[in-house]
Amino acid sequence: MTDLRAPAGWVAAGEPGVPLEQLLAVVGSGALELDAAPGGLAAAVTGVAVLDVLDPGVRPRELLLAVGVDAGSAHAVDVLRRAGEAGAAGVVFGPDRPAAGAAALRAAARECGTAVLFRTAWCSWAQLVGVLRAGLAAAGAPPLPVARDLAPGDLDGLADAVAALAGGAVTIEDTESRVLAYSSTEENVDDIRRLTILGRRVPPGRVAAMREAGFFGALWGTDDVLYRRAQGEDPERLVCAVRAGGEVLGSIWVAAVAGRPLSPDASEVLRAAARTAAAHLLHHRTRRAGSRLAEDAARALLEGRGSPEVLAERAELPAGEPCAVLAVGAGSGVADADPARLQALLTLHCAAFGHRAVAVPAGGRLLVLVGSLDPDPRRADAQVTRLGESLADRLPATAGAPARVGLGDVVADLAGAVESRRSAELALRALTRAGGSRTVGRTADVADTVGMMQVVDALRDVALAPGTSVARLAASDERGGGRLVETLRAYLDHFGDVPAASRALAVHRNTLHYRLRRITEVSGLDLADPDARLLAQVELRLRDGGTGTG
Repeated sequence: MTDLRAPAGWVAAGEPGVPLEQLLAVVGSGALELDAAPGGLAAAVTGVAVLDVLDPGVRPRELLLAVGVDAGSAHAVDVLRRAGEAGAAGVVFGPDRPAAGAAALRAAARECGTAVLFRTAWCSWAQLVGVLRAGLAAAGAPPLPVARDLAPGDLDGLADAVAALAGGAVTIEDTESRVLAYSSTEENVDDIRRLTILGRRVPPGRVAAMREAGFFGALWGTDDVLYRRAQGEDPERLVCAVRAGGEVLGSIWVAAVAGRPLSPDASEVLRAAARTAAAHLLHHRTRRAGSRLAEDAARALLEGRGSPEVLAERAELPAGEPCAVLAVGAGSGVADADPARLQALLTLHCAAFGHRAVAVPAGGRLLVLVGSLDPDPRRADAQVTRLGESLADRLPATAGAPARVGLGDVVADLAGAVESRRSAELALRALTRAGGSRTVGRTADVADTVGMMQVVDALRDVALAPGTSVARLAASDERGGGRLVETLRAYLDHFGDVPAASRALAVHRNTLHYRLRRITEVSGLDLADPDARLLAQVELRLRDGGTGTG
């Protein structure tokens, strides 16, 4: 067995190694995809090994690359069980996922507690070895303190963080001198930086001159920061190579701005930034290959565009198996959180439950298209419920706000994804409108709220008779700055319970009684008349835009 263990000396999650979740976040979905993780995503990974038929031994906490093993064969199940007995972190199979063997493979994974992963079609075995070695090294690198909370691959955020600490203008480049990110420095910058940013690469003449002078050989051959003094209008510059696991990934440049010298500790900042940048560059490089294509294909499926069979292949979802959509959102923190971070979390979380999923941003919320559901409708429903509840529990810690998850109906195949999306979004709207403690549900779970929304939507274009009670109250509030409409809404929403309505309005009961008398005087509303109450409630919902107050 070929030994490709990562360097020792770093600790993560309380034991030597890098947590599987952290490694997958660094490597990105363009190279490796998780199928099942029965032992959890916190399992430590200490190295990578390629299966050798002449030396089939497996070391604990390693990822075993099962090169040449058909994932649908009995051999694959045997390899997985032996890996589990040895305490391996997981087994990686090739990109082909035969449906016939998937159940047996997942059952074996559950028995031995070993993760099952698949190499993507965009990444060869040779590339994956390098990517994983670099990923292990990058995931163990100490982060730049100011950049701890950056989402994987957020190179623009990293460039801004380095610029703030180093006191200059920053560019992050690949090994071909193409600009991957740059800091948002607003002051006047030198001509070289301006041309580099405009062309998204260092000007060819400049690259040729540096290559002829042997600059790149010196840069790629050292871990130290290289310094160049200011020359005329060309300001002083610092540069450091970014590498992981012995592989050069790119470089970070810092240039002085507006005649000001760089910070005294700019070199130390750049060294730390280069260690932090390795994980981001690696994630950026591997994620570009396949994730954008998969996301675009999933979006088309959710919108009912194109051939499901073709789109299923691009999204790497089984076209003929049951699927469902989860609509995630509601909390303001979910809408404001970094989409890339949430997409990665949602996809990984679904994969840990054994489901291939693609997350798609959609107007302040995320739609998660989940495949590989059980053929039995009841078990598939249970799987979707378990996924939704797990996400609702996990998201608040990431988004910093309560999250709600609308569960779409399970449909027979990807051709029905658009219908599942509609039911998921309707359930999410109803959960948001109803408020309360429920955070996960289907339309059937909030049927009364859904029904009310449908009634309000149907009445949206109905012209009510002029001078209704609510209309008169609204006119009175506008003239005198009163709160009669708000008071009536609280009173009706609490079914005439004065103490409860008073608490909701944060007023004394006597104040509420006074306002109720004013409501009767101003509008003529008879609160004892059921028709009058019903009309008032419907009109209040229409004025709320159908959202209500919950």
